[in-house]
Amino acid sequence: MADKAAEEISTYSHAPNHSSIPATDSTIWADVSPLLEAACRDLGDGELIHGNNFNLYAAMAALEIMDPKMDSGIVYKYYSIDEAIENGAAPVPISLDRTVDVQCTIDVMDHLLACEAAWHKGHPLAQTVFSCIYLLRPDRTSSHALLHSYCRVIRATCKAVVSVVSDARTHEEEDLFTMTYGLPLNGDGDEKCLSMLNAVEETISRQLRACKAIPSKRRVVEDLEPLQSDPNLEEGYCKALLCRLRFRKHFYHVLTCMKRPQGRGLELARKHIVSSMSELESILKSADFLRSDTSCVCEDGIEEKTTASGHQPVGFDASLNIRLCAPTPPRASKIPSWKKAIDYFVKLLHDLDAICSYSLDPHFEGLLRFVVQFQKSQPDLVARAHLQLLLVQEGKLYGRDSIFAVITKAAALPEAVKNHDLQKNESFLQLGQLVMNLLRILCTNIAWQRRKLGKILQDWRVIYVQLELAFRNEFGEVSTSSNDENTCLRIFQHVLVWVEEQTFWIACRFLMLGFELELYSPSEYCMVYWYLYAVLTKLAEKTHLKLALTHDIGTCSNSNYLFCY
Repeated sequence: MADKAAEEISTYSHAPNHSSIPATDSTIWADVSPLLEAACRDLGDGELIHGNNFNLYAAMAALEIMDPKMDSGIVYKYYSIDEAIENGAAPVPISLDRTVDVQCTIDVMDHLLACEAAWHKGHPLAQTVFSCIYLLRPDRTSSHALLHSYCRVIRATCKAVVSVVSDARTHEEEDLFTMTYGLPLNGDGDEKCLSMLNAVEETISRQLRACKAIPSKRRVVEDLEPLQSDPNLEEGYCKALLCRLRFRKHFYHVLTCMKRPQGRGLELARKHIVSSMSELESILKSADFLRSDTSCVCEDGIEEKTTASGHQPVGFDASLNIRLCAPTPPRASKIPSWKKAIDYFVKLLHDLDAICSYSLDPHFEGLLRFVVQFQKSQPDLVARAHLQLLLVQEGKLYGRDSIFAVITKAAALPEAVKNHDLQKNESFLQLGQLVMNLLRILCTNIAWQRRKLGKILQDWRVIYVQLELAFRNEFGEVSTSSNDENTCLRIFQHVLVWVEEQTFWIACRFLMLGFELELYSPSEYCMVYWYLYAVLTKLAEKTHLKLALTHDIGTCSNSNYLFCY
């Protein structure tokens, strides 16, 4: 540990001198390297230098030098957004050469896509998407219609994603995801982002049609100003821009359609998903043109670049937000390559399409099968948030079916039960809450899912005991009850059987997730298989018992149901 610390100190010693840091009249600089080196020689593993008032909380909050998740570093290129702009870090227009300006704008678009993928993977918004200076100062791009419209739709998309993850309350897995750190996520006029994007898209589409028009018809569009100065590159740049703009438009539509209540926007969302996938394919194809341009010199390791052209994008500085946003964690965010970002969005769209294609089955068992099958594709946070928001809305399944109705249907009870006062019973209300919690838990990642299933398992056993007591208090013993009350009691016994069935299903799911998470060692397999055998045997018994009770209830007359309820 001491050697490592000495190495880290050596690394710091090569940093720019203190003169780059603003000083005051009372500032006195001192070199503490000898002191730290001496401390490293004397300290053993696990030892810490601390004062008398240094407590456990301070130890947990202490910085570890050179740790990218804890140490923000001391070297900053710029100390404010104004300073970065004054030094030309985010020029508008990006270049006076119109061809270079278009190319650089595309680079900004590509890098923002990679930053967005990094944010979806759990990195802070301030260190990814909002490392773009153009997003931090929205009004500066107003004279650049293309860049301005794109930045607006990016902010609107981020706001939509934050909203759905917050509403679904799945962000506890990645508590940094929904934190905006006071960044300008709500820009004035962002609600009109699609109309602005459509206007820019139409302009570029007209220019593309002009490029393809035969010479005799070009006189009609002679007044249309080209995107850039090289006529031979015009068509390629138009296509590269259009597919990027159209992807943003369709992806934003996907997010807004999927959030409509009761799944009313799922069909339309699927159409936009198909369009988004098509535009992503076009974006991939545009890389050949962007890299073949004579003004683009492809460097080694092009596959690891965050832009299709391989160039470093203009207008990005993640270190700015570390200083400007106090709660921003000083962690280094790894931005994925442009190709990996495309792959992420392809998978995200596939997962969202799987959600949209679901039939909104009101049968609880079918719903559980769908969620478990969906989780096998290992969906990321955004897709799982959309699934949870679809399943549980305003305390109802899909926002339309009451949880009590779902339980009665799952337990194969007669329709008359749905309107019975039993749904107001406190134990039934708690059972409904457990069902909703179970659905939410199944939408979390598998690590959190297993942990929470282990906790909720005991709750299902407790609710079984509470329901059993509530039924006996209401109807007494079977031997002293009338025939009609006996029928009702058999129905309530069916509910108890269903609760036990779900309890064993949760236990089975809990054990199976241990295999997916590779929590068991080979020496434990024998015991785990024994538990699985016992759980599955009980689950089969309860399923057969439920079927038998269903047949018994089915022999009752409708008049008995009406009498009971």
